[in-house]
Amino acid sequence: MVHLGENKEWPGFQIGLSEQEYSDLNVLIRRQQSFNGWFIESNVRSSLLALGQSLDVSQLSEWTSKYSYSDHPKRVGIIMAGNIPLVGFHDFLCVLLSGNIAVCKLSSDDKTLLPALTDALTKFLPEVKERCEFVVGPVGKIDAVIATGSDNSTKYFEQYFGKYPHVFRGNRTSVAVISGEESSEELRKMGEDIFQYFGLGCRNVSHLIIPESFILDRFFEAIVDFGEVINHHKYANNYDYNRAVYLLNQHEILDNNFLLLKESEELFSPLSMIFYHRYKDVSEVEKYLKQHEEKIQCVVGKGHLPFGTAQCPMLNDYADGIDTMLFLNQL
Repeated sequence: MVHLGENKEWPGFQIGLSEQEYSDLNVLIRRQQSFNGWFIESNVRSSLLALGQSLDVSQLSEWTSKYSYSDHPKRVGIIMAGNIPLVGFHDFLCVLLSGNIAVCKLSSDDKTLLPALTDALTKFLPEVKERCEFVVGPVGKIDAVIATGSDNSTKYFEQYFGKYPHVFRGNRTSVAVISGEESSEELRKMGEDIFQYFGLGCRNVSHLIIPESFILDRFFEAIVDFGEVINHHKYANNYDYNRAVYLLNQHEILDNNFLLLKESEELFSPLSMIFYHRYKDVSEVEKYLKQHEEKIQCVVGKGHLPFGTAQCPMLNDYADGIDTMLFLNQL
């Protein structure tokens, strides 16, 4: 995955793939935008790179050593989202490594990458073929389910899969806490947390918590390098729409021609817009984070995740804070 993520030439047979097989994966990566307009090549490669860097032997061994495993595999349905490339890979990996069978219902927005990577994986581990299924229609016979979607989707998950042991995930987002002492480089890295994958992921920052004295011009100056995001037509459509709506309704907004800022304590902001609110004391920050903890995926800032790392979760950074491996072990 790392070689593909870094867009390197075929390094030779030591990676376990022929030059043609490696080339075919590269072609598929470049074609993703024709399947899903948000999946530009750089974003697909970023996802592959982040996943590949976490899949080394030492990290996998340390992670899996904390769990016990059953010799009786269960059929686990995985209902995958499609907001960012390979967003369901971690659930897929958990089911395989826990010794169970992954019955994957792919999102129509991301339906080709995981099957292609699985085909490549079977060249190293042929037994994976017996541990993995991709279904188009109903998931069929399952013993448990992991489903990810919106808050509205969870209602349907409960209706159709509530009788099985399950993990259901709905809407979440991420926030940045600014102390006011950040360097320009740290604020620039926060731009990565905001703009990577166009802000479509639950680990993307959609809300800033800033001190009363913080000058927002510092933020705008630091993120200027991300301005090319407006050249993507789907992002630009969201920007134009939200700008028009808020101006027509006479809301006060800040605008740097590719990102809108609005002062609000609301957690979720529309795509191409960031909400922010100010605090006098750090206790107010702690109160806000506690109040919204059920909807916050991660927090970046001093004392939290380093700026620029929101989209690089460790293997044990479980979505919604639910230990997926422990859930699977207890089936």
